[in-house]
Amino acid sequence: MSKNPNSVALYVETLAHDARSLIAATSDVAEENVKQARKRLASALNSGGEIYDRAREEAVVRAKFAGETVRENPVASIAIAFIVAGVVAFLLGRRRD
Repeated sequence: MSKNPNSVALYVETLAHDARSLIAATSDVAEENVKQARKRLASALNSGGEIYDRAREEAVVRAKFAGETVRENPVASIAIAFIVAGVVAFLLGRRRD
């Protein structure tokens, strides 16, 4: 699976669709253990969707905050970026030795 946020969202949507299809396909099965499994799956789908929505909203809020901070303090942001790049370069260079 790719690390692209869009592909992760597509994967989650596909998984949810498959789970709903499984619930629909087993709707005529009357065994108690199947009923319980369907209830747990439906509950997991609902809570998973809520968690995904909250995480997405939080990511948007934090991205907006980061953007505002960079616009308000461009020099400090550039300095921090150079420092982080230097540390990463140092660690990667040291790792090859």
